[in-house]
Amino acid sequence: MPYRPYRRYHPGTQPEYLHSPYVSSQKRAPSQPLIHLPHTISEVTGPVFSNNVIDVKAFDLTKQHHAEPIGERVIVSGRVIDEDGRPLPHTLVEIWQANSAGRYAHAIDQHNAPLDPNFTGCGHTITDAEGRYRFVTIKPGAYPWQNHYNAWRAAHIHFSVFGPAFATRLITQMYFPGDPLMANDPIFNCTADESARNRLISLFDWQTTMPLQALGYQFDIVMSGRDATPFEDHHGAHR
Repeated sequence: MPYRPYRRYHPGTQPEYLHSPYVSSQKRAPSQPLIHLPHTISEVTGPVFSNNVIDVKAFDLTKQHHAEPIGERVIVSGRVIDEDGRPLPHTLVEIWQANSAGRYAHAIDQHNAPLDPNFTGCGHTITDAEGRYRFVTIKPGAYPWQNHYNAWRAAHIHFSVFGPAFATRLITQMYFPGDPLMANDPIFNCTADESARNRLISLFDWQTTMPLQALGYQFDIVMSGRDATPFEDHHGAHR
């Protein structure tokens, strides 16, 4: 059976390898033109996940420890779809984030904000038959980083989505509407195309907001091709 390669991204809709305001990209960006390799069956197939790989507590980051974490509870949900709007079922979605004080539960994070013993900041789930996913978590705090003078990262949640093939695997970040730090966040602004960049911002959602419990945010993820969600970057995960 012949395989169909995925479309290349349109210029400006994905972060450039070199984005000078994002200082570390100046050292990591390739110095030679890229060589585009054709897709083979290895890139356009697999992996396949089933529900038995999911920990039942993994989608609710507020229920993973003996007590509830400190901070504003939020529900983040949406759909994982392809470029034609078709749902992608049985897709592994993973998230990781800082706690409400803006600190990751990771040895390399030495920010002097407090750790929360009841919040690890990692979760995963698999999309249902309609491509839907849902997480319950804590809204992450902003935190300082040393990219430039008085630099602060806008509040964000990291996403990893595998999709139907290795070629579609996406690592990205979700931001919250109205955050004033986005205007001066070089990582958020790595994507030149404004409409593509705005696809990284979630939408406040009354439909999924739970009375007396948590605010709801909708974040749909488009895996490849037209209207694709921008990558976090093209070098792997960062803070």
